[in-house]
Amino acid sequence: MADHNDPNAVNSGFSDIDVSAADLYDLFGFPVNSEASSERVYIALTFASVPKTGVFDSDILYRLQIHAAPRVTWPDSEGRTLESLLKYVEAVKEKYLGNFKASEIRVNVDGDQRVHLKFLNFHKAGNFTATLETNKVSEIKTPDGHVIKAFIGGREEGFFNDLTGFFRSINYAPQFYHVPHTMLDGRELPIPKTLLELEGNDLFNFNPAEPEVGYKTKKNLPPGPYTWNGNKYKRDANGNFRFVYTGFDLRAGYNCNAIVLEVPLAFLTDTPATDRIVNTWGESWVLKASKKVAGIPDHPLLSENPVALLRNFDLDDELKNYKLVDTDGQPFADAALSEREDSRQMGANNFWLAPVFVKRLAHLGWGFGPSISALGLKTSFNHDNSPISIHRTYNSVVEAFPRVAKTLFQPLNMPNDSWNPKGLRIPLRRAFEVFVPNVCAIDVDTTGTWPFGRRLEDQVATRFLSLFLDMEAELNGKKYHVETLNEQALWDGAPIEPKTPPNPIKNDKEFLKEFPYLAEPW
Repeated sequence: MADHNDPNAVNSGFSDIDVSAADLYDLFGFPVNSEASSERVYIALTFASVPKTGVFDSDILYRLQIHAAPRVTWPDSEGRTLESLLKYVEAVKEKYLGNFKASEIRVNVDGDQRVHLKFLNFHKAGNFTATLETNKVSEIKTPDGHVIKAFIGGREEGFFNDLTGFFRSINYAPQFYHVPHTMLDGRELPIPKTLLELEGNDLFNFNPAEPEVGYKTKKNLPPGPYTWNGNKYKRDANGNFRFVYTGFDLRAGYNCNAIVLEVPLAFLTDTPATDRIVNTWGESWVLKASKKVAGIPDHPLLSENPVALLRNFDLDDELKNYKLVDTDGQPFADAALSEREDSRQMGANNFWLAPVFVKRLAHLGWGFGPSISALGLKTSFNHDNSPISIHRTYNSVVEAFPRVAKTLFQPLNMPNDSWNPKGLRIPLRRAFEVFVPNVCAIDVDTTGTWPFGRRLEDQVATRFLSLFLDMEAELNGKKYHVETLNEQALWDGAPIEPKTPPNPIKNDKEFLKEFPYLAEPW
């Protein structure tokens, strides 16, 4: 979900990497019918439209893995400790490395642009295949009597996001400068992460004399050192901070290719009455013989990726001809928390990344936390009342954890009760549950809005930032929630310019009211 230009092997943000059909963009998932007799789940995997919109690269195999299970909540009695986090991670590990076997849909489009789907390990239906036309809504009749709606073709890009603002917040050079992927120290430069421009950060602060840099153009990266030696945020003559975000939709006017399915819940599980969570994630695999995505080795090394190596010995004859490139589950689990590393594309098996996530969140927190405090808001990150963002990294999980314990464990408040239309006792989700495992966990008793799935209209980028808000604090008599930073009233009263939510509040093109819901391509 929401991991464009990830992993680095297909990151076209670098000046020497081409756009690849293996670059997964987004994973959407939500229930589309709440009546028990006809409960259905919508799943859409989007990716780069290469060679062009509606035309597919026949060297790529896409996999959607799906597993329905009962709703399980980690007990509050465990406390907000590192030990309880590691205990949770161990439980996830036991589940996904035990006798776990997800159902699977493989999708490949041949050279004649015919779509071939393989359905594997689907309970009563077992294994079966289907062949479809591209760019057409079709129905697939399953051996056990269900009907699946399918669309495999070109659509309008469903991700609406100020990517330039995000990259400015993390001082990500490839968005603004010509940086080759081999220049490892030219990615996130060692300048504090921040939501507010830093005085004297000339490498990344918005320059009105060059307004298109980072949006439409790039510059040559000047000589180093690439550091910042200031001690305060930038303010204008009226004392206002300068926001790193503008709310501009950098994906406006773009298309993608997509695999879109609407699947009966009763097809996914024999016990739909109890299996109320549909866990799903997507993968892209490239044909080894094509010699594409050369940055990823055909055979993963144990030192890089132990889980990938184990999986490499458990591949069937078809998959042995391919290599894994990208995974997509939760928004920003890959692009923000995994730092786009090629060896961290693990989907449901990302439990081994939990220590990495703790250290990475602490690193991000030292940037975003003080920024939030400077605006007069409360943050979940413990930054010792620092008046300014700090660039700090961690080698030790034990050292990083106390900083992010509240960020990881606090319940993520929803803005109202509309997400829970049945009024059931469904607990709020917490960050550690959201990101480990890296799956889209669609709760079919909810509307499927993030973090209970992901609806097309969800502004997930702004909701991700809300992790760093203190969900126990209040604004205008109401507790902070995942939509707080998306409310215009907050920014109208903040000492900041421009006075805009971080990201656009809606897509540049209206979504459809019927399947496949993603808009027609431009």
